[in-house]
Amino acid sequence: MSAISLTNVSIAYGGNTVVHDASFEVAPGESFALVGESGSGKSTVLRAITGLAPEWTGEIALLGKPRGRTIDRAFAAECQMVFQDPYGSLHPRQTVDATLSEPLAIHGIKGADRRVPEMMAACGLDPKFRFRLPHQLSGGQRQRVAIARALMLEPKVLLLDEPTSALDVSVQAEILNLLKRLRREQGLTYILVTHDLPVVSFLCDRMAVMKAGRIVEIAPVSALADDGLTSDYARELVEKSRSGLA
Repeated sequence: MSAISLTNVSIAYGGNTVVHDASFEVAPGESFALVGESGSGKSTVLRAITGLAPEWTGEIALLGKPRGRTIDRAFAAECQMVFQDPYGSLHPRQTVDATLSEPLAIHGIKGADRRVPEMMAACGLDPKFRFRLPHQLSGGQRQRVAIARALMLEPKVLLLDEPTSALDVSVQAEILNLLKRLRREQGLTYILVTHDLPVVSFLCDRMAVMKAGRIVEIAPVSALADDGLTSDYARELVEKSRSGLA
């Protein structure tokens, strides 16, 4: 059984189709990347999976169960999303404690006093940050809070939308190492959206290359290093990345 599967999924905004016939499967415990230039439809795929882009056709399944077109609690318990901007995704007037406790409250789960410190520790957050507001934290600390919030319900799948692109280079490495460790320790499945091929090489097993709303190639990440990509566009992306233009 796949953790996530898409079959002939087309996604539209206001009647304008922006993703065409996308199909792929992600195995449990796998880290899978969607790569391509800006506007290729990568983030739109994640939004359709979460229910934030409900205008789609085809089939989406999570852990073998067909996915509806709305946001629901059952789905949220199994799949969570980490957004690109760690400041914009956190409520500016909620402390870290309130942010991490909220998912538990929504789902009627008790034990926040135990679970919040545990998840903060798992994500490398000092206990002294528990009652601070987002503006009192650095960008990397805010992204750690966002990751901790996504894991509060113990989901099996995380959708990562450019989770390090808004951070300084040194902090990016810290967050990528955190994500790699969490995946190993908690048996998580990742779908990562990024244009950064070195990030894909570090964090992922396979990737789908997208161009103008279509998947043009699915390949193992090892193909980045051994020139194993077959499509012209994918090879072009690699060349741009190597020359620092991507």
